[in-house]
Amino acid sequence: MIPVPHPFRWQPGDGLRHATTNSYGDRVTALCGASVSSDNSQTAWLWKTCPSCDVSAHELAGVPIVRR
Repeated sequence: MIPVPHPFRWQPGDGLRHATTNSYGDRVTALCGASVSSDNSQTAWLWKTCPSCDVSAHELAGVPIVRR
């Protein structure tokens, strides 16, 4: 089975990891509706995930959220 890419990507910005369907750029519109300044620093990828983007990304991927 060939994996199909998700219709979104993760982009750190404004202190959180956001999901977006936008192309790469200095500003993106996140799935949560926020317009965020992209941050591609090494530490930005370790930031917490935006809760609203997490829900939307799981819905787009068709994967339920498992809470621990």
